[in-house]
Amino acid sequence: RQWRAQLFRRRGGVLNGIDVLVKQDFEPLAGMRVGLVTNHSALARDRETTIDLLHSSPRVKLVRLFSPEHGIRGTAEGKVGDTTDRKTGLKIHSLYGSTRKPSPTLLKGLDALVFDIQDIGCRFYTYISTMGNCMEAADAAGLKFVVLDRVNPIGADRVEGPLLDGARSFTGYHEIPVRHGMTVGEMAKLFKAERHRNTDLTVIPVQGWKRDQRFDKTGLPWVNPSPNIRNLTAATLYPGLGLLEFTNLSVGRGTKLPFELVGAPYIEPKALAQRLQAFRLRGLDFVPIHFTPEGSKFAGERCGGVRILLKREDADTVDLGIALALALRELHPRDWETKNLNKLLVHPATQKAILSGQALAEIRRLWQADLQRFAERRDGVLLYR
Repeated sequence: RQWRAQLFRRRGGVLNGIDVLVKQDFEPLAGMRVGLVTNHSALARDRETTIDLLHSSPRVKLVRLFSPEHGIRGTAEGKVGDTTDRKTGLKIHSLYGSTRKPSPTLLKGLDALVFDIQDIGCRFYTYISTMGNCMEAADAAGLKFVVLDRVNPIGADRVEGPLLDGARSFTGYHEIPVRHGMTVGEMAKLFKAERHRNTDLTVIPVQGWKRDQRFDKTGLPWVNPSPNIRNLTAATLYPGLGLLEFTNLSVGRGTKLPFELVGAPYIEPKALAQRLQAFRLRGLDFVPIHFTPEGSKFAGERCGGVRILLKREDADTVDLGIALALALRELHPRDWETKNLNKLLVHPATQKAILSGQALAEIRRLWQADLQRFAERRDGVLLYR
C-alpha cells in the first residue's frame, strides 16, 4: 500500500475511485460483506483489478461478483451466463442473461453492493443501465450502494443531443441526453435524486481530474471497455455513429476499425464523403473508402462508405449521427431503411425531422429547451469542475 501511494505521488495525475479507496485503506467498506458489480475495465492505476484488491483486503469481505453486458472479461457478445472467477473462486452472476437485476436471494447476507465499471459517456451504452438496476435492487434489499467513480473518457464538459423522449429501456434507462457529460458517480447521484431517493448511496470520487480532461491526458491505463470500443477515437465517435446502428448500416463491426468506419453495399463512397463534408462538422473529416466486414452486419460483403477522422477533441460527434442520417436520407432514400431509426435515438421529433429532410441547425433547435433544463438537473449532482 505504501509502495502504491509513493508511485501515485511520483507519477502525479488522476486517481479513479478504486485508487482513492486503496489510499483510504478501504475505510468506507470496512467490516462489510460486499457484492461487486464489475468487469475487466475495473483496473487501478497500477493495473491491479478491483476484484483482486477487494478480495485481498483484510478489511473487506468480498462475497459475490456480478457482471454486465459483455461479461466479466468484456469479450462476450449476446446473452452471458453465470461463471466462476478462477483466481478468487467466487461465483460470477450475469446481469445480462436471464436477468438484468440482482435477485433478493443473491443480495441476501450482503451489507453493500459496490459498482466499478468504466462508462464512456453515452446514454445507450448499457453499463449505466446496469448501475440503475443495481441501485434499485440495493434499495429494495436495504443495502448500501457504493460507486467507485471513474473519469468520463470522452470528457464531461459537453452535453449533446436529444433527451430520451419515450419508453425507458435497457438502452434508455433515464431521461438524459445522448452525450450526457457525467461520470458514473454523478449519474448515480442523478438516479438517486430522480428515481431512487431512498438508496443509501456513497460515491468514492475521482481525484486530480477536471471535466474537460479526456482519457489520454489522465495517465490512467486504457482497457477496451467493450469489444468494439478499442480506442479513445471510437469512444468519442460512438454517441453519433451508435445512433444509427439498428438501421441497415455497418458501423465497422467486424473490421479493425469499429466505430471509425461507416458504410453499406448500396453507398457510393465519394458522394457520401462530399455530402458529409458539406455539413462542416467541427473536428471531423471524411475519407471515402470501401471495406468488407469479416463479421457482424454485411459480413463478407463489399461496402462503400467513409472513414471518419477525428481532428479535434471538441468534435461535434452527436451531430455526426444526425448529419449521417440526413445524408443517407437524401442520397439513398430507397435503400436506407429507417424503421429502427428511433430505437436508440428515442426522440420522435428528431426522427420526424430527419425523415422530412430538415436542416441540421433546425434539428438541433428541437433539443435546446430540454438541454437547458437538463443542465439545471445535472448541475445539482456534479462532483467535479
